[in-house]
Amino acid sequence: MEVRRHAGVDRFLDHAGEFLGEREAEHNLMLGLSSQLRRAPRMYGEDPYLAVVEDDGRVVGAVLRTPPHNLILSELDDERAIEPIVAAVRAEFASLPGVVGPKERAAQFAEAWEVATGAKARLEIAQRVFRVDRVDAPEGVSGRMRSYEPSDRALATRWMHPESSDEMVARRQEDPNGGLVFWEDGETVSFAGYGGLTPNGIRIGPVYTPPELRGRGYGSALTAALTQQLLDGGRRFCFLFTDLANPTSNSIYQRIGYRPVSDVDAWAFRTGS
Repeated sequence: MEVRRHAGVDRFLDHAGEFLGEREAEHNLMLGLSSQLRRAPRMYGEDPYLAVVEDDGRVVGAVLRTPPHNLILSELDDERAIEPIVAAVRAEFASLPGVVGPKERAAQFAEAWEVATGAKARLEIAQRVFRVDRVDAPEGVSGRMRSYEPSDRALATRWMHPESSDEMVARRQEDPNGGLVFWEDGETVSFAGYGGLTPNGIRIGPVYTPPELRGRGYGSALTAALTQQLLDGGRRFCFLFTDLANPTSNSIYQRIGYRPVSDVDAWAFRTGS
């Protein structure tokens, strides 16, 4: 097994693009970040870490990190790739805040990282990737979708949980392939973001409705309308992540046409006592 690091995203995709594209939904986060890095190579202030794992010339996995964020693992076709990935990443970073990846492989990496570094790993969130190519729009939801306006910035920043930052809102607006939309029903009642272009798709999220306005279908209607707009605009698929601890979101997205693809876990690492 060999881990080959690439200095730029174009070389990374030349090497791993076919491997990632064969499972586009599973790799939508990594592919989406790669498309953003093409436009802004240091969008988080540091050079990204981009590496491909080979076994006798055959790509079996890939790794991406945009410091200071978590390491992202692709699907790994051979569990023996875990050990060289840990070694290569440890040589580059003294510590990691966490790792995101396919359920089984992320757990294997977390365990190996604990052994190698002494850090304590904790499962932070269990997620599921969904994909849709045809929307079943809900009926009877009052209101309409509208575009982001400059006056929405403070509200969007407040609602961008857990990415609560003015910088994140600005980044969505600067991305020619991303943005924010709102659902209006007399007042602004829900919002959704989108971005992270893949070869055939795009990711939706976050989606947020204030607690006091939930249960009225706003989030479902907004997600359906945004999904339809993106499909009409030329995307073959839309993707989104759900928190498996939230059965409501997992069910409502399926009712508008999203279908589960794979499970992805995020592990957090803690160092020291």
